[in-house]
Amino acid sequence: MKRKLNLLFLSFFCVLLAMAAPGELKEKLQSLQGVSDIETLKTELYPEKYLVRVTQEVDPIGKQAGTFKQRVVLCHIGFDRPTVLVTEGYGGAYALRENYQEELSKLLNANVVFVEYRYFLESKPDPLNWDYLTAENSAYDLHHITELFKQIYKGKWISTGISKGGQTTTLYRAYFPDDVDFSVPYVAPLNRGVEDGRHEIFLEKVGTKAERKKIRDFQMEILKRRSELMPLFEAYVKEKGYVFRVPTDEIYDYSVLEYPFALWQWGTSVNTIPALNSDKETLFKHWMQISDPSYFSIGQDTEPFNVQAARELGYYGYDTKPFEKYLYIKSSKGYLNRIMLPDELRDKIEFRPELYQKVYNFLKDNDPKMIFIYGEIDPWSATRIPIFKGKKNEQVYIQPRGSHRSRISNMPEDIKEKIMKQINEWLAE
Repeated sequence: MKRKLNLLFLSFFCVLLAMAAPGELKEKLQSLQGVSDIETLKTELYPEKYLVRVTQEVDPIGKQAGTFKQRVVLCHIGFDRPTVLVTEGYGGAYALRENYQEELSKLLNANVVFVEYRYFLESKPDPLNWDYLTAENSAYDLHHITELFKQIYKGKWISTGISKGGQTTTLYRAYFPDDVDFSVPYVAPLNRGVEDGRHEIFLEKVGTKAERKKIRDFQMEILKRRSELMPLFEAYVKEKGYVFRVPTDEIYDYSVLEYPFALWQWGTSVNTIPALNSDKETLFKHWMQISDPSYFSIGQDTEPFNVQAARELGYYGYDTKPFEKYLYIKSSKGYLNRIMLPDELRDKIEFRPELYQKVYNFLKDNDPKMIFIYGEIDPWSATRIPIFKGKKNEQVYIQPRGSHRSRISNMPEDIKEKIMKQINEWLAE
């Protein structure tokens, strides 16, 4: 009976602590300079969760372009716990969900400071001057937020991000190597050109010969049956309200060219590819499930990414040679600038290789504590970071047959154990 009373008292005490904590954390947030619009969010997985706005310089170096408010989501576990800085590469609306939980936060029972990328969704400057959408400026955004929240969380800090967010994690370390204790970028490319060239080579070798043939045969069938499928394509585009900068015939081609990249990227089984003699509706449905033309349409939320890809993050091209006989387009070269950039920038952006070189040299000349996660069949792994000899801390792990969804949690057990052992050693230092 005494034991039961003690347990009841402990439970009651924990409830009192949970009730008291929100006021303490909120007061700390209110004391941070430039933090405003603090909003309590519902959460299923954290004791407390807040949406805040952080005032940032549009031009953090020159400080001549005014300010904007950047959206940040805070998921609180405890003041004595590690803190995971999520360097999102796009918009951050999904972090508002009640069931949102970042992988490292779950594995380490850690706080989360989630940062929406500048120029996306609710973190847009006004006016929208594209000149200040740079990787360096995004690194300054993260540096400022890290400095702010370190006033609340004094423990270890880990930066992490997925895809473009993983790129952001990496470049952030290149600009501010000592801001965090270690980093875990997921499926993060390091491209060296706006049409890098290595992705096309990768797609010629990924998977098995039979898988690649099945994919190419499907692409060829879609092109050969253009007259049959085009009415479905045009009706679909109209129904969805997609608008393009080039004729629909070109978008048809690009959706076919994009198909293998998209299929491998998300780990879709080639067994889902319908038989080539299937009716047009069956072929079309599968095609749209894998390579929807919205990717090429005007007004997408990913438009800021297109600007950065053309300017400094790099991207990939297409191999058109196998399909030349059936394509409407003569060449895909320069497609990103021509059909995916805002009209005012189409002829004004040239790729700058300096960012690639900066990150490459940082990783080559230093040995930061970083664990890179990739998927074996993910085309973005074609431009994964190089593995330099003699590095102890820079570690690369590739999930066998893994896609863009590769994470620590779905790694083979032996690799997962090795990664977690290293992370826990770094946390204990």
